[in-house]
Amino acid sequence: MLISGFDAVLSDLDGVVYAGAGAIEGAVGSLDRLASAGVSLAYITNNASRSPEAVAAHLRELGAPASASQVFGSADAGAELLAGLVEPGARVLVVGSAYLREQVARQGLRPVASAADNPDAVIQGFDPSIAWTDLAQASYAISAGAVWVATNTDLTIPRAEGLAPGNGSLVAAVAAASKALPQVAGKPEPLLFRRAAERLGAARPLVVGDRLDTDIRGGNAAGYRTAAVLTGVDTPESILAAHRADRPDFLIADLTELYLPYPAIHEDGAGGVACGSARARADGDTLTVEGASTDLNAWRAACAAWWLAHPHAETARLPHLDFVGP
Repeated sequence: MLISGFDAVLSDLDGVVYAGAGAIEGAVGSLDRLASAGVSLAYITNNASRSPEAVAAHLRELGAPASASQVFGSADAGAELLAGLVEPGARVLVVGSAYLREQVARQGLRPVASAADNPDAVIQGFDPSIAWTDLAQASYAISAGAVWVATNTDLTIPRAEGLAPGNGSLVAAVAAASKALPQVAGKPEPLLFRRAAERLGAARPLVVGDRLDTDIRGGNAAGYRTAAVLTGVDTPESILAAHRADRPDFLIADLTELYLPYPAIHEDGAGGVACGSARARADGDTLTVEGASTDLNAWRAACAAWWLAHPHAETARLPHLDFVGP
C-alpha cells in the first residue's frame, strides 16, 4: 500500500479532512488507521484564526485522532517569523484573530490597534471578522514603512457551500493599496512542514493536500514526497497543467487510497507512458490518452506523459486533451 513507504503523514485540513463543518467521507477512518500502520501524523494548516487546541478539539469532534501537539499552524509560524524581523518590544498592528494577537505577544512584541499607533510591523492572518477598516489600517501602516508579514496567502477556503475568499484575497487587497508585498510564514513556505517532521522525528514524511499552490509546492520545497487528493480545490485538469514546483508525486482520490497499492507508472517503449491499462502520449500541444476520463489511472498516465515532455515548465499549461479509450 502507498503509506507503507513512509513513516509520517503531514496532512492539510480544509479540503482533505473536512469541508466546512463536516468530515470528508473516508478521511477520519483513514487517519485513525495510521497509528496501527506505524505512521505518525501531523496536521499542517494555514488557518491562523484558531489555536492548535481549538483545531485539535474540532478534529476530535469529527472522530479524528488529534492533540494540540500534532497541529502546526501559520499563526505560530507568522509570529515567530515576525519576531526575527523586528526588535524586541516592537509595536505590531495585528490584522487577524485573537489567537494571532496572543502569539505576537508571546514573542515579546506589543500588539497595537491602528496605524495611528505608529506600528513597526503589520501581521495579517485570516479571521471572519476582518473588515474593510482593518485592511485600510494595515495599508496605511505598510505604506508608512512598517514590516509586513502574512501568515499565509491562500486565495480561497473550501467550505461546504463552495469556495470562499481566503487570507490571500485579503492580502492581495492590502498589496494593491500599499504597493508592497509581505513575507509569508505559512504554506507554501517549507517552515511548517520541516518543523512538523522534526517534531515527529520523521525521516520519510508524506505531505498530503488538496492545493497545489500551498500543500504540494510547500511539501516539494521542504524536500518531501507529496500526494494530491481530489477532495478539495485542485482537479485532475489543474494538476495535469501544473508547473514543475507544483507537481505531486502521487495523485489519489481521497485519503482511503493511502491504503491501496499505488499503480506503477512507466514508459511503454512506444514514446508514451502507461499506468494500469491506461496509456498517454504527448505530441506538441496535444495529449492523447487511451483510457476513460473517469479512470484515475488515465489521469496519472496523462500527468506523467505531459510532465515527461515538459519537465522544466515554469508556468501552468493545460494541453489539448484527447481521450480515445472506452
